[in-house]
Amino acid sequence: MKHLLKLSGLSAEEIGHILDVAAEFKRLHRQGIDPQDLRGKAVALLFGKNSTRTRTSLEVGIHQMGGLGTYLNAGTELQIARGEPIQDTARVLGRYYDAIVYRTFKQSDLEALAHWSGVPVISGMTDYAHPLQVLADLLTVREYKGRLEGLRAGFVGDGYNMANSLIVGCLTMGMTLVAACPKGYRPAADVLFFAKQFGDRFRLVTDPDEAARDADVLFTDVWTSMGMERETERRRRDFAGYTLDSARMALAKPDCLVQHPLPAHRGEEIAEDVLEAHAAEIFDEAENRLHVEKAVLAILLAGR
Repeated sequence: MKHLLKLSGLSAEEIGHILDVAAEFKRLHRQGIDPQDLRGKAVALLFGKNSTRTRTSLEVGIHQMGGLGTYLNAGTELQIARGEPIQDTARVLGRYYDAIVYRTFKQSDLEALAHWSGVPVISGMTDYAHPLQVLADLLTVREYKGRLEGLRAGFVGDGYNMANSLIVGCLTMGMTLVAACPKGYRPAADVLFFAKQFGDRFRLVTDPDEAARDADVLFTDVWTSMGMERETERRRRDFAGYTLDSARMALAKPDCLVQHPLPAHRGEEIAEDVLEAHAAEIFDEAENRLHVEKAVLAILLAGR
């Protein structure tokens, strides 16, 4: 693994290795031990989108591993905001830093940064994919269920970055996935093409009850992602009936997990009572961002 730009570039063995390293780092951290894999290393945290979990977990994780993480606001602080070409920014940061995490809108900008920087680049999220989040989701599901292969997952919501990465991650790791998205909100065409190779282990539907029925784990996400705020009212109308509520949860298995990447809009994509009933696994999921990110950095920079 040279970069982490999206999950479709990874094999099941590579994803499994990331999860294994993350689980070991989590175990050691709880014992008060943090391997110093990043001692003497510096990581640029280049953010063009707002963030709570991605930014803070990376800053804390890099510190725990003995490295330096520098937060850089790409929208207001860097010359890229004034029109400096991304290839110039990439070549400069690559001379200073050992790795770059980039959270931006366009996947093509992330890939350009990786092409020109000369150092490992990690996606902190784009409009196309959110690989770090889905790795944390997979780690959480594996912790609760003891396995991934053979589990039935359901996704209810927008066929956006989370859906794209969940489809790839779940199918690669041997899970079955039913994704329920309204018409006009389908996942990316190349992701759907990727899913075809898995036959009946993937279905795209418009009825959210189909995604929930007999699920071992249910995923959801906000209806209006960053940069789409002007579409909020239209999206609320288009996603009416797609709330993960108690009636929908009753269709799933009794021990069904719920995963939400946060922030949550209670009463929209998830009901208040459902979120609170599943708060343990949702906030374990949030914590696991820390351990997954440490694992990815250790693999890329320290050869774990």
